[in-house]
Order: sequence, then C-alpha cells, then structure tokens
Amino acid sequence: MAANFMKTADLVAAGFSVATLAMVGATILLLVGTAWVKRGWKLPVLLSAIALLVGVLSSTEAREAWLTTATAPTDYFYVGWFISIPLQIAALYFAARQAGALSVALFWRLIGIAALMIVVRYLGDAGYMNATLSFLIGVILWLYILGELFFGRMDEVVAKSRIVALQRGYFWLRLIVAVGWAIYPLVHFLVTSGSGIGAGAINLTYSLAEFPNRIAFGLTMLAIAMIETPEAKP
Repeated sequence: MAANFMKTADLVAAGFSVATLAMVGATILLLVGTAWVKRGWKLPVLLSAIALLVGVLSSTEAREAWLTTATAPTDYFYVGWFISIPLQIAALYFAARQAGALSVALFWRLIGIAALMIVVRYLGDAGYMNATLSFLIGVILWLYILGELFFGRMDEVVAKSRIVALQRGYFWLRLIVAVGWAIYPLVHFLVTSGSGIGAGAINLTYSLAEFPNRIAFGLTMLAIAMIETPEAKP
C-alpha cells in the first residue's frame, strides 16, 4: 500500500494528479452547466463533459500504474482517446448544427475517421503495425478531419451563421484540434522512431496536453453555449 504514495520529487505522478483534479472540476462545471444553456446546446456541452470524465478515468488508471510499477503503458491513454476524441468531434458537429443543417453522413464519417485514427496510431505504437506507416496513416486521417473543420461543410455553415459567439468559439475549438491534438502524433512519432524519449516524459506530456485538449475544449464549448443563452442564470 505504501508503494502507491506519491514521492515528493515525482513530477510524473504530480502531473497525473493535477490533470485529473482539473478535469474533475471541469467535468462538474460542464455537467452543472447543462442546466444553464438552451436546449440545443445541452448535447454539445454534455458530450464535452463525458469526454472529460473519460479523461479522468484513464488518467487515474495511468497514475495508479505509474505509482505501482514506475511505468504507465500508453494503452491507458489510447483507450481514453478512442472514446473521448470521437465524442469531442460529435460535440463540434452538434455545435455547428446550431448554425445550419449538416448531413448525418458527415457525422458518421467524422466519428469513424476519428476512431480509426486512434486505432491506427495504437497499432503502430504497440508494434502490431509498421511504425512509419501507422504514423503516416494517422496524420492523413487527422488532416482529413482538419480539412472538414476548416474548409468543409461545417466551416461553411458556421461562417454563414449570424451566431457571433459560435463563429468565434468555433475558431478556438478547431484551433485546439489543429494545434493541441498535434501533440499526440508528435509523441507517437518520437516513440516509434526510437528517439529514446523516456516513459516519464511521455506521461508528463500527455498529462499537460489534457489542459488544452480536454479542459479548454470543454470550457470553450460551455462559454459559447452560455453566451447564446442570455437568459440563463447560474
């Protein structure tokens, strides 16, 4: 039991703890916030909250593994990403639908590609697939998602919308997908290319990435929804 206590100088465990606690707070805020927003915005906020909750659980499991064995297999993160990243894409889709019609085919295409992107990266990271091929396919799938967000139907609908808060918030949300999510393929490439990056550095990086990629994403979604609900009072 004593082995599970965090050592003072254990920055990796501290990173897990800080990320977990921050995500717990953000999850609670978003869940409560669903009562503050209009009906159409409840689903995007709720999906963002569930993505945060998944992050809490995967981060907690990874922290326990780290404290017990001084290593945390990336499987914990991939399980979380396989669920939370498609959820965040769905949240973006339903947020954009507040501005105009979007096809169901686009929804399932984005969800499928997001899930496939994570699976391909995992196969390369776990050694079940050629690392270089895995990296390239993962990047291509990620770029497709970015293409839909920046140049596809979703961008067109939001750009023509009169919902100013959505236009501004959509800019930041897709920026998180473009810049924040770039951390994952970058670390994946460094790991699979034999760069010698340590497990501690990997886990600390992933913990810090939770702040823009899950927390900031969720809080931005809630902010947009609340701005579009002027009559709501917390």
